[in-house]
Amino acid sequence: MGRVPKMTPAEALSALRNPLAFIAARWTPTPRTVRRAALAALVMSVVIVVTGGAVRLTGSGLGCPTWPKCTDDSLTTTSAMGVHGVIEFTNRMLTYVLCAAVGWAIIAARSEKPYRRSLTRLGWAQFWVVMSNAVLGGVVVLVGLNPYTVAAHFLLSSALIAVAAVMWQRTREGDGAPHPLVGKAVQQLVWFLVVASVLLIAVGTVVTGSGPHAGDSSEIERMPLNWENVSKLHAVLAWIVVTLTFALWFVLKAVDAAKGPLDRTRDLFLILLSQGVIGYVQYFTNLPEVLVGLHMLGSALVWIAVLRVLFALRERPGTVSLADIPGPATGATVGTRA
Repeated sequence: MGRVPKMTPAEALSALRNPLAFIAARWTPTPRTVRRAALAALVMSVVIVVTGGAVRLTGSGLGCPTWPKCTDDSLTTTSAMGVHGVIEFTNRMLTYVLCAAVGWAIIAARSEKPYRRSLTRLGWAQFWVVMSNAVLGGVVVLVGLNPYTVAAHFLLSSALIAVAAVMWQRTREGDGAPHPLVGKAVQQLVWFLVVASVLLIAVGTVVTGSGPHAGDSSEIERMPLNWENVSKLHAVLAWIVVTLTFALWFVLKAVDAAKGPLDRTRDLFLILLSQGVIGYVQYFTNLPEVLVGLHMLGSALVWIAVLRVLFALRERPGTVSLADIPGPATGATVGTRA
């Protein structure tokens, strides 16, 4: 191995002032590395939702009764706090893993050549959503798992998934102007699907806030709503999303749409069917914790699948500069399907 070059005082000062620029000047990741970094951030945004659900479903929401410390006297969990303390503290530690994944995505995006400001901004957007949700998670603990703050905590996690999904998609396409692959009517139908999915997720948090899984074994405030009625409203919205998805698939087949939108719509339909089966089984079996956890995972996967349908409606070609083209050229554009 060769000797590691020594860093001059000027270089050390530059690294301190702008570490991202310092790394970018010395490292160029491959497009595949950038895509994997963005995918890692997306995967961790889903994992943190699932582990957060495990905290609630095991009654460990107040396993660490305060924040940012686990107790007034200890930063970490203690043996006296038992398994609930371990579960809650582990979920808090996974936030650092999520931060590392988002940080890796930011570094990879900043170091890619040519530099794409849009990717870096999406990475930083994820970082600030994570920080905001970490603070909100602390508020959730400090107010004793108030159901409205728990609902906001989950919705902000869904927003994180959306931003991460957008960044992952943008790493797989260029920065050229988007070209629609379907007509205006189909685009409007998909936006109806997106809005219905947002309402479905929002009402799902109300089902949680009024349902029996409060998040802790102690007496926890619940939303003053009839849980069964809210669950039925949630089911109606789910059927609306399923109907819109089936209608979209039928329209895409009728207009002989490109393979991308058809495949993404089929994937969404299959995920929705699986999620629906889990939802009905958990409703009629008195909400077993395992099924509720799977339903939370399914919620994240449905949201990602809906966004992928939206992304599949257009393609964004990557513009190639003259400097990137060997020999005489006047400019070119390389198309990459979403």
